[in-house]
Amino acid sequence: MANNNSSCFITAPGFCPDCVFGDMKMTHTILFNTKHTYASAKEVEDSDDDADGPVVERQCPQCQNDKMSYATLQLRSADEGQTVFYTCTKCKFKETENS
Repeated sequence: MANNNSSCFITAPGFCPDCVFGDMKMTHTILFNTKHTYASAKEVEDSDDDADGPVVERQCPQCQNDKMSYATLQLRSADEGQTVFYTCTKCKFKETENS
């Protein structure tokens, strides 16, 4: 058995990979936000009427607020209903319902 260490690469005539790709050096610049950026965003999110999704009239069992936002996910098998996650717009209490 002969040891064959050659490889074959067929291209169009006149193709020069060094001319097209060069030395392929890449540079990346990563910019980080300051701590103050996140603190100010959190203050805006903590407002009383901030919702994490569509808002429905549903009473919060903890603070008796009459508005809750919701999100749905299919956590169980496809032939069963979705799971609905409710979040109070005032106290951020969370509850789930399997529909």
